[in-house]
Amino acid sequence: MWIFGYGSLIFRPSFPYEERRGAWLRDWGRRFWQGSTDHRGVPEAPGRVVTLVPESGARCWGVAYRIATERVDEVLAHLDFREQGGYERLLVKLETREPPQMEALVYVAGPTNPHYLGPATLEEIAAVVRSAHGPSGSNRDYVHRLAEALAQAGEYDAHVTELALLL
Repeated sequence: MWIFGYGSLIFRPSFPYEERRGAWLRDWGRRFWQGSTDHRGVPEAPGRVVTLVPESGARCWGVAYRIATERVDEVLAHLDFREQGGYERLLVKLETREPPQMEALVYVAGPTNPHYLGPATLEEIAAVVRSAHGPSGSNRDYVHRLAEALAQAGEYDAHVTELALLL
């Protein structure tokens, strides 16, 4: 089984895996539209973390992790707890440098979940990120670590890069 990470799972997977590959998900864009009350913010002051939104023609880069068969239940239990703040599992097809496409699970927080904050200008998002802090650390650190991980992989995401520059 494969898991696709496009946010903090890129730089902090926190679960055992057998293999790690760069991968792309077509027709989805990464956006800081999900509220975080349990990691990068608190219930009284949610931070903003990434989710995926449908976007025709987009290509979101992330990391695919292959999970050993005997560890699937353990890893899913861990991720279900970690991603409990409004995320749901979806089965998607990923592209990698080595064909063919692969199927992977991805956690996506859609507009019907109670922590979804939705679209905002980058300036509005930056204002939240500057002050938000939760049990996993500052929201600003989350944005910078994601931007650094994308840059190290040679991948450009305008939404992430422009937000990091505003901070």
